Amino acid sequence: MGVALTVSLVGLGLGQQFVGTSNEATAQAPQAPSFEVDPFWPQPLPNGWILGNVIGVEIDERDHVFIVHRASGDGIFQGFSELGLQQGTSLCCTPAPPIVEFDPDGNLVNAWGGPVEGAPYTWPESNHGIEIDHNGNIWIGGNGRGDSHILKFTRDGQFIEQLGTPGIAEPDSNDTTRFSRVAEVSVVAETNEAFVADGYGNRRIAVLDANTGEFKRYWGAYGNVPEDPTERYRHDPTTPPHPQFTGPVHCSQPSNDGKLYVCDRSSDRIQVFEQDGTFLFEKLIMPETMSQGSTWDISFSTDEAQKYIYLADGQNQRVHILNREDLEPITMFGSGGRQPGTWYAPHSIATDSKGNVYTTETYEGKRIQKFIYKGIKDVPQFDQGVLWPEGELNN
Repeated sequence: MGVALTVSLVGLGLGQQFVGTSNEATAQAPQAPSFEVDPFWPQPLPNGWILGNVIGVEIDERDHVFIVHRASGDGIFQGFSELGLQQGTSLCCTPAPPIVEFDPDGNLVNAWGGPVEGAPYTWPESNHGIEIDHNGNIWIGGNGRGDSHILKFTRDGQFIEQLGTPGIAEPDSNDTTRFSRVAEVSVVAETNEAFVADGYGNRRIAVLDANTGEFKRYWGAYGNVPEDPTERYRHDPTTPPHPQFTGPVHCSQPSNDGKLYVCDRSSDRIQVFEQDGTFLFEKLIMPETMSQGSTWDISFSTDEAQKYIYLADGQNQRVHILNREDLEPITMFGSGGRQPGTWYAPHSIATDSKGNVYTTETYEGKRIQKFIYKGIKDVPQFDQGVLWPEGELNN
């Protein structure tokens, strides 16, 4: 998990649709959603607060943006270990509570969460992912070594329930009583089902009744019975795709038309299923990407057909825009760096009702960024680089 992030933009034959003369390139230019970074979002946090690894983002029906971050030095990802940032050690800084809520303008609305002595729940060793369901409830996973459970709260932080049994380190992808290092939960309102990307330990999608927590079904890669690995998988782009999820199973995003999109991160692939677990197809994205892989998290465009997918790629430091129907890449944007519009490990991604895109960063990134939707436009080049605002900021 601690391997260095290395940009893997290698010879993948990308951007071939732009080959040709200037006129030919213009004629053949595809169209896609366009964006520019908002360098002033969010507003500065109060109370001397600072964020750790921002490991999840979700947006509610009011376009309030919720993030979950690692607010202490505990766990396998040490959010503040490099400076020992704890309350009272210096003027700067104090870790913000793990759940932070912003309004559409980027103002802080609320913040809560974390371990509480005597609480009826076990806060994850390393919290990971956040979901807001159709009832306004918040679901949180965890990918610490003993995080074998899911937590559920109201939107303002009142505890509802704990699913699974915390503190079990060993994975078992066929156990229906617990989880193993859940990366993400997504809830479908129409069926009231929660789809669990389970995850860093287990190698499966698990489906629960969102009200009762009842375990309903699960499956592995290609819809098969999942198997737990006996040794760590090393991605090899010269061999056929692995018959099992190699992990982490990092996202499980349901679409409006009843499909489920699953990120198998270290295998550089997205697998698409019916929500009953029937396998449909898969697509490898930049399959020569090594280390932590290219498929970290996805979000959909907000048109009724959800024509486009936005894919966070924390290894290559890009957001890809894909055609949802066949997952063909159309363009990508961003770059590695610390300035607005660049990233250090873009981890999670979400879209608000206006089409704006929000990304979070883990490891040394430790922030959330907003990219303002600017409409459907011709794609000027396959790798668009940093989407800096036009106008006065450039003068």
